Amino acid sequence: MPDQASGEVALASPAKPKFNTGKLPNAKPGEGKPRLLLMGQRRSGKSSISSVVFHKLPPSETLFLEATSRIQREAMHSFMDFQVWDFPGQLDFLDPAFDLESIFGGIGALIWVIDAQDEYLDAINRLNAIILRVQQSYPSINIEVFIHKVDGLSDDYKFDIQRDIIQRIQDELSDAGYENTPVSYHLTSIYDHSIFEAFSKVCQKLIPQLFALEGILNSLCANCHMDKAFLFDVLSKIYIATDTSPVDMPSYEVCSDYIDVIVDVSEVYGWDRPKKVLEEPREQPCSDAESAILLMEGKYIYLREINKYLALISLMKSECEKKKGLIDYDVNVIQGALSQVFGYEH
Repeated sequence: MPDQASGEVALASPAKPKFNTGKLPNAKPGEGKPRLLLMGQRRSGKSSISSVVFHKLPPSETLFLEATSRIQREAMHSFMDFQVWDFPGQLDFLDPAFDLESIFGGIGALIWVIDAQDEYLDAINRLNAIILRVQQSYPSINIEVFIHKVDGLSDDYKFDIQRDIIQRIQDELSDAGYENTPVSYHLTSIYDHSIFEAFSKVCQKLIPQLFALEGILNSLCANCHMDKAFLFDVLSKIYIATDTSPVDMPSYEVCSDYIDVIVDVSEVYGWDRPKKVLEEPREQPCSDAESAILLMEGKYIYLREINKYLALISLMKSECEKKKGLIDYDVNVIQGALSQVFGYEH
């Protein structure tokens, strides 16, 4: 598969990937998969986040997880095909014994987890020290701050905590001469969909074709009168793209839960299909790879499998059910467009 003009894909083996997910901020030819580094203080919730998002562990069972004592490296074989590195909270990354190049050299994003229900000044100080260190050699690294465990806090209190954390980080970075450091902040919890929403935004920054995907979904929404459309990675329930209309959590939650329903039903009533049929974005209708349901509140939800990893899910008004033939035709066209965007080799 030829690479996009924006850069080369970092390959872990001579075999070419099925899809081109673009170049990482600091990637070099021949490097491995994109890395998402989970860092933070002890007991901040790093391992729980990884287990819930990537291993489908029920949130209630994360209470029995042991504290991470060594670096955990796990490969996620989804559309993005990346690695998640879970770092123990006691490691001092500023110790000269650590090779920063081996940790941050091929990074996709640094995710710093802060426990919002605990004292967080030490966590902020450590984060600022790491940012100041890596900015000297890796200025384009995406820094993502997860203000975690906010499920038990009132809206006013958690927003006050978010403002305080942002202010403290920005003030110290500004004093050190780093005015425009790329730091993003997310309020998260494993007990709702906020953690999946946060990871969706993190992963979207690693997809150079994002603007093209948004344009395709905007066109689909306009032609089919859809209220919202998402392109989901089915295995992780992370959406890699959506149209440019604002994302409201209820719509995202409905679509995310619908994926769980379809996956559970497929495990019982599904059947094996040829590998070629699963992996290629199809330009022809495929009746066994779609689902639709009419919700009680007058919404119509439509799902279409794009390939083995991706699914298109859209929300629209109930009257659009009568135009399903037109919707099917437009989605078939979208499948062909996605095939071209991702550079699939037929």
